[in-house]
Amino acid sequence: MTIWILLFIAAVFMTYRFFWGYPETRCPYSMIGKGEAAFLDAAAETLFPPGAGMPISGGQADLPGYAEAYLSELPRTQRRLIRALFFLFEQSPLLWPARGVGAFRRFSFLSPEQRLYVLQGWEQSRWPLRRLAFVALKAVLILGYVGHKESLTSLDLLPWSMESPIREADLLYPAIGASRDSIAYTRADLTPLGLDRPLRSPSEGGGA
Repeated sequence: MTIWILLFIAAVFMTYRFFWGYPETRCPYSMIGKGEAAFLDAAAETLFPPGAGMPISGGQADLPGYAEAYLSELPRTQRRLIRALFFLFEQSPLLWPARGVGAFRRFSFLSPEQRLYVLQGWEQSRWPLRRLAFVALKAVLILGYVGHKESLTSLDLLPWSMESPIREADLLYPAIGASRDSIAYTRADLTPLGLDRPLRSPSEGGGA
């Protein structure tokens, strides 16, 4: 009987640790859960802290949104591996705790100093697999941070504005010898670049 009680207590503890207590996400996600979103925000804020000479902090770069889009483009097997990586780091203080009070808490519940200590432990581990896992995580975080539009602006990497080759006349007149029904263009073709970030003109400089 005692062993069953202990197993029940352990099951309740693990269920709480893995799934409960996370804050609501900024928007609904289909590829990641609340725990993964909380971890990504916490890890990004640790790698890219506010006031470190960067245009935005990691917490402002919407890494959960990046992960959502990134995972949606991956095959199912790779998607599971990336999510397992997030889960591993979020729960890692249970095996490799931080320092101080609450050292065994989930990564996203640690203090900024404790999070940094945990990540440094992965980076400097004598186990190659731990270091490799950290490199993989850092690659995802860096790509998400640098890909944010404000980061691109600060790096002078915004896309150049380009004029559409389609003109108003193309919406009115068909090719020579063709009927008006053959006109395939619409007003949407006048601005074909559906970008979600501001464009810069060639007069702004900074390009080749």
